[in-house]
Amino acid sequence: MKALLQRVSQASVSVDGKQVSSIKQGLLILLGVEREDTTANAEYLARKSADLRIFEDAEGKMNLSVKDIKGEVLVVSQFTLAGDTSRGNRPGFDTAAKPDIANSHYLYFCECLKKHGLPVQTGIFQADMQVSLINDGPVTFMLEK
Repeated sequence: MKALLQRVSQASVSVDGKQVSSIKQGLLILLGVEREDTTANAEYLARKSADLRIFEDAEGKMNLSVKDIKGEVLVVSQFTLAGDTSRGNRPGFDTAAKPDIANSHYLYFCECLKKHGLPVQTGIFQADMQVSLINDGPVTFMLEK
């Protein structure tokens, strides 16, 4: 499982030109689910995402988590994070989880974030989404488990 975290001052998801979710300050998390992933992977990444200290404190140091700043989280399923680009010029997706399993793990990841006290918004699984964001910093981290 891969989670690409972006610290944002705002982010939103639109489908067919209509906004379906939005957040203010917090994290945009693009989540890729692979075949071998388990609920334990989702639990680990949710905890790490909730506790990762990537927001600035009063001294300008990255010392606060999204929980500390009372931020919001927008989670978007990102199938292409499971892409293999090691051979040739066309990505392979053999390691990606099947859609039903990927959706189950995606939803479980979101529930785990909520258990950490975070307000969570989502995209629409398997939809053609347009994601808008203002990356704050920019600050972006890749978490894998």
